[in-house]
Amino acid sequence: MTARKHVGIYPGTFDPVTNGHLDIISRATRLVDHLIVAVAVNAGKGPMFSLDERVEMVRESLEEHGTRAQARIEVMPFETLLVNFVREMDASIIVRGLRAVSDFEYEFQMAGMNARLDNTVETVFLMASERSHFISSRFVKEIGRLGGDVSTFVTPSIHARLLQRFREQG
Repeated sequence: MTARKHVGIYPGTFDPVTNGHLDIISRATRLVDHLIVAVAVNAGKGPMFSLDERVEMVRESLEEHGTRAQARIEVMPFETLLVNFVREMDASIIVRGLRAVSDFEYEFQMAGMNARLDNTVETVFLMASERSHFISSRFVKEIGRLGGDVSTFVTPSIHARLLQRFREQG
């Protein structure tokens, strides 16, 4: 009898993907046999980069970051209800990163809602590491837009893309 593979989904907008995201991705691969980084459309957040750009940026960043077990990581866009996407991918685990106590309340509510929609799906929370707990895509964009150096928060290719986008936006 073959053991069932544990497939995990790490969903997010990733606008842009940060070193904090990459840390969670790397650590999540220790918990699952296959990890799908699910890049959400999330038009409500008004992303700076298109869905296709964000998918490409996650892939580039994984390559640059040298994230272990890349063969076990897949990057995919999605625009459906998360639990439906989890079912479509035959996954059983949702991975979420927590930076601060303020993240917990929202994530706790979402985990409860997802469990109510499908009680076969488990949500696993990974605490951000001490070197990345303060990094957020929103802060990276805000600091960069105002001329601050965000190069230590993202990979070199993402940094270059951000600088280009800020120049385009004038």
